[in-house]
Amino acid sequence: MKIRVYYEDTDTGGVVYHSNYLNFCERARSEAFFDRGLTPVLEGGHFVARKVNADFYKSAKLGDMLEVKTRLMQMKAASFTLVQEIYKDEEKIFELEILLVYIDFDSKVQKLNNDSKKLILSLF
Repeated sequence: MKIRVYYEDTDTGGVVYHSNYLNFCERARSEAFFDRGLTPVLEGGHFVARKVNADFYKSAKLGDMLEVKTRLMQMKAASFTLVQEIYKDEEKIFELEILLVYIDFDSKVQKLNNDSKKLILSLF
């Protein structure tokens, strides 16, 4: 997914705030669902971040065009792990490993059913 860096994403020097890289990755994950006419909220629940590991390699700046690439690393009964990388041109500037857990609307961890697992596999 391509993202342009806007003024609201940066400090007064035009450098992207560190927390906005997480936002860019979240947008890319959500967009994977939206591109299919779906939403990240499934019939029985939704996904929450359980663990995040981020590496910042280089700063993005105001006006930059970035690309977020996402790949599935691991699928378990109630969770999955993604690696998301942000590139400026061909250079990787950020990497995120995120563990997402499926919970119901009462915030209880639930196993992913087969249809939901197939969906995740097809998206990422």
